[in-house]
Amino acid sequence: MSKPLPLAAALAGALLVSACASTRGLQPASTPNDPASLPVAHSLAGIPLSDAAFPRQDWWRALGDPQLDGLIDEALRGTPSLAAADARVRKAQAQAGLADAARKPTIGASGQYALAELPEGLAGDEIGGKLLRNAVLMMKFDLPLDVWGGKRAQYEAALDQVHASQIEAQAARLTLAANIARAYVALAQAFDTQQLIQREQARSAQLQRLAQQRVDAGIDNRMTLRNTEAAVASAKAQADAAQQQIDTLRNTLAVLLGQGPDRGLAIQRPHLLQAAAPALPSVLPSELLGHRPDVVAARWRVEAAAQGIALAKASFKPSIDLSALVGLASTGFSDLFRSDALLGFGGPAISLPIFDGGRLRNNLSARDADYDLAVADYDATAVQALREVVDALQTIRALDAQRAALEQADSAARAAFDLVNARHQAGMSSTIDVLAAQKPVLQIQQQLATLRAQRYAAGIDLNRALGGGLAVDAPNPTASTDAAKH
Repeated sequence: MSKPLPLAAALAGALLVSACASTRGLQPASTPNDPASLPVAHSLAGIPLSDAAFPRQDWWRALGDPQLDGLIDEALRGTPSLAAADARVRKAQAQAGLADAARKPTIGASGQYALAELPEGLAGDEIGGKLLRNAVLMMKFDLPLDVWGGKRAQYEAALDQVHASQIEAQAARLTLAANIARAYVALAQAFDTQQLIQREQARSAQLQRLAQQRVDAGIDNRMTLRNTEAAVASAKAQADAAQQQIDTLRNTLAVLLGQGPDRGLAIQRPHLLQAAAPALPSVLPSELLGHRPDVVAARWRVEAAAQGIALAKASFKPSIDLSALVGLASTGFSDLFRSDALLGFGGPAISLPIFDGGRLRNNLSARDADYDLAVADYDATAVQALREVVDALQTIRALDAQRAALEQADSAARAAFDLVNARHQAGMSSTIDVLAAQKPVLQIQQQLATLRAQRYAAGIDLNRALGGGLAVDAPNPTASTDAAKH
């Protein structure tokens, strides 16, 4: 009888034969963009940069409204959207645990007691026609040898997915806080609009009374009266629309809190402070891509895809397992622990791909495509992140310029109103003149309220675009490229 081949010789033969399954010509088509390739200097020209850190994690507190702080704190304690994000994290962690378990040895035990009777025509007179008993106790040991690092790559990919899921959960919290803040700003604008419309209603109603008096006195015709009646009706419609907007926004906030509509009824009129725009860090764009949770999560997806390529490449190599089985077997329990009942089996097992109809190459090609998709998603997310920062900053700059011009118009309109009011008190102009001079003041005030809300929203957008002050664990920017190419 020939002796078994030594393990080293078996491995050498396996390596030679496995050359039939080759990775030749297969590799990803793309690499992640360098942040330096996304210039923003000209777009940010004229915008002062600062050595200040990124926004505080609780950036919304700069708006100075305790009610808003309480709403966001309440939401961050738990909503359906956050519960879903957290569940995805737990699922990713479980998947990583499964991948880690596949790298570790396993030990299992089993026991069996069986009865059997074979026909004499099949088994003969010696054992045929007799009731046979069989008792077996076994313990099995298996150790997968990760010679080529495939199982390690699978585990690393699962860990990268865990990192991505954790950061996406943080991104969900940032998005939720921003959405609540934006809805709250819109609610503040709706209350401001309602107050200004109520002043317009009072002005129009007074004009209507004066017009009615002039018609009754025969001083004026009914055309002026009809115009004032139309103005009163229009103001009433605007007041109803403002109330409807308030109700809708309260419901929106209740939904964002994960509560029923009644929760929104308890939300009072906002009292926001005019917060300054966040300081723009001087380390854009490179540092931004390490602070934005969506960008960092996309980068972790690239890392996971790179490890998927390493796993697919390891499948082209022979797999080696060490296994052993030890047990006791006898015809009954009474003989089970005798010395001649011992059984055992074990040794290395080698399996290798030779011809598989292209399964391995197509699997690797799919993993390469997954990597290219992850890179494309990362690049697109990075570009979108920079765009959101620049959009918010340009919007803030434009709104501040508009507000400065509108404040000049407001000062002029108020000065004109004061002059007419002074003339009225001196008996040199009528009440109608005063009410007419009040109209542009109210119109400009409404425009200022709209600009103020837009300015708040742009500040919120900038805080969110800068990552909201979240501390995220970013991967090594070169690790995925190295893993994918080798």
